[in-house]
Amino acid sequence: MLKLDDPLLFGANADPGLVALEHIRRDDQDLMRLFFRRGDQTEAMDEPFEPFIVGETALLRACLKNVCLVPLQGDNPLNLLARFATWEACGAAKDALAKACGVSAGAASAPYLFINDPVGQHLLRTGRTLFKDLPFEKLRRMQVDIECHTTPGYEFCNPEREGDRILVIGVGDQTGWRELIGRPDMPEADILKRFVAVIHERDPDVVEGHNIFNFDLPYLVERARHCRVKLIIGRDHSPARRRSSRFTVADRTIAYDRFDVFGRHVVDTMFLLHIYDVSHRTLESFGLKNAARHFGVAAPGRTYIDGRAIAGEFRRDSEKVLRYLADDLSETQAISALLSRSHFLQTRMLPFAYQNVCVRGNAAKIDALLLRDYLRQGYALPKPDAPVDFEGGYTDIFETGVIRNVEHCDVRSLYPSLMLVRRLAPATDPLGSFLKMLQELRDFRLEVKAGMRRDLTEAQRHDAEALQSTFKVLINSFYGYLGFSQARFCDFQAAETVTREGRLLLADMIGWLRELDARPIEIDTDGIYFTPPEKYDSAKFQAAFQSRLPPGIEVEFDGRYRAMFSYKMKNYALLEENGEIVIKGAALKSRGLEPFQRDFMREAIRCLLEGRGSDVGVLKQQYAAAIRDHVWPIEKLAKTEHLQDAPAAYAAKQARGTGSRNAVYELALKSGRDYRSGDQISYYVTGTRKAVAVHENARLTSEWNPSSRDENIAYYLGKLDSLYAKFGEFHSPQAELALN
Repeated sequence: MLKLDDPLLFGANADPGLVALEHIRRDDQDLMRLFFRRGDQTEAMDEPFEPFIVGETALLRACLKNVCLVPLQGDNPLNLLARFATWEACGAAKDALAKACGVSAGAASAPYLFINDPVGQHLLRTGRTLFKDLPFEKLRRMQVDIECHTTPGYEFCNPEREGDRILVIGVGDQTGWRELIGRPDMPEADILKRFVAVIHERDPDVVEGHNIFNFDLPYLVERARHCRVKLIIGRDHSPARRRSSRFTVADRTIAYDRFDVFGRHVVDTMFLLHIYDVSHRTLESFGLKNAARHFGVAAPGRTYIDGRAIAGEFRRDSEKVLRYLADDLSETQAISALLSRSHFLQTRMLPFAYQNVCVRGNAAKIDALLLRDYLRQGYALPKPDAPVDFEGGYTDIFETGVIRNVEHCDVRSLYPSLMLVRRLAPATDPLGSFLKMLQELRDFRLEVKAGMRRDLTEAQRHDAEALQSTFKVLINSFYGYLGFSQARFCDFQAAETVTREGRLLLADMIGWLRELDARPIEIDTDGIYFTPPEKYDSAKFQAAFQSRLPPGIEVEFDGRYRAMFSYKMKNYALLEENGEIVIKGAALKSRGLEPFQRDFMREAIRCLLEGRGSDVGVLKQQYAAAIRDHVWPIEKLAKTEHLQDAPAAYAAKQARGTGSRNAVYELALKSGRDYRSGDQISYYVTGTRKAVAVHENARLTSEWNPSSRDENIAYYLGKLDSLYAKFGEFHSPQAELALN
């Protein structure tokens, strides 16, 4: 039976229904205001808040006077906990410690730990977590989307531009309720006032939107300022707080404006898509419409309107725009329902507000669980280990080209399994919390998966799938935690041992596959693609392979494919039994390509996988003819980019002789229009020669004249030729003969 009250994983406080908490100050006291769900009502309750700092005994005793100091057990260096009456006093103490030792609180080497988040501190010390005993379906999730007027001549709306404005605000929730606020004759100020009123009427726990941080909320705030409307959407009728932040997932970093709304959480479904794509690598883009099609949640007959045509369409046929907006809301809600449930369940475990769970990395989550356990048991904390370089996982490629009849085997949680079997853990963890947590997560996941075979309601099945997925993600992050330099309990020697053991095991597995007359194609850290032997009894083969593995290590044969296109390391495509194609790797699906290039690549890969390599040449001729004969709309050839900086900043760099020329900034400056950071510009390339300087020959897509086409045919044919040559060795007659 799952012990969802286990203090190690779920915190020591079992109070149900907590949906939000905020730091407040009342009558010269620092308090935490807690919001609980009681049926259909939300009740507020205040409780004492006692900030803390953990540090080295000598430093804290020398610097802090008239403060409650609590010794911590164990030999780790941060062995004294200081408790403060107010957040202000805690902050002043942090500044004093930084001055005394010359190391800022954010440095890994600091001889003290200060957590600059009062909500996080309170959750750590009290063992509280949000959403206990609250079904996901009972969480009040409100979706928000806006449609705006863009001044003619610009491609993307900007709230600071005098001629731009909000046309309509759409709001809805998971119950199916929806309100579309706006009509052609409705003043913008009235639209904003009604939006604020709806927020308080519906009282959502969560405000969701697609690109809500970098578009909808900044736009709403700026237009409210312009219209002199108080955008007081917090549960205490306060405005949203705004600050610059960064969202990092794997190798991607996104700068964004973070908004904090008192008593509520803000979730951006675009961020959820980035998190999803890190493990799946199947999304063509992170736009709402593409994602809805990818997940199969786009409504039949869904209304589509080009974003640049919204304003004109609203004047001509406002009902069509409202249908378009309603479809956007439905798709946002559906994508959130698919992707946010696992973050919701993680929030039951972690000492973070829900909004932070959705943007924090897995190493930070494991760190918080360990910190909470050590504080609960009154044990001293370590300093992070000094970083050292070490060799990573085993990756190799043995065959390229198109290979038929491919299978995949995966060592079930390779690194976590090795850590548990070999007892590899941080040297600074005397309580053994790291391996206890890993073992319990693994046991819980197996129990949840076993329970999924029983009769469950749809909601129970969704919860079970999200729960086991949550456990899986955290389990597989424990190795990464060891080698994360900011982790409190990191241990680079232990991390190196894990990867060395993993490389040795995987090398053995390659040898065992060959002994069993299978052909390895590619190996990537913990999984191997291979072709089975000619005389193949899958059950006997798998049993023979498993028998060679050491105790505690299990292999899973989890994929069978009609064909695989092995291009280069970590770049391949798979043809599934049902005809679907999965493409992985930046070399085969770069989002920096023009749309026609991405389309050509997808179609060429399908030809190769389906044994129609000779059709790639025919396909190339068709694309070349379309370019020469002006068959396509310019959007198929155009690139679309966002201005990361203001054009004036780019111009200043050019004046100083720093930075390379960039087409979108050159176009913004030449246009004479008031382009700003965040604006979107689409452009195509003109001229007659294949080799041209793009920044000198770029033209705004909005200036393209279909009756006098001037796109550079030689330039785009050259791009097609380069892409065709990329696959040359794989669709040649010799390659066809070898394949057949």
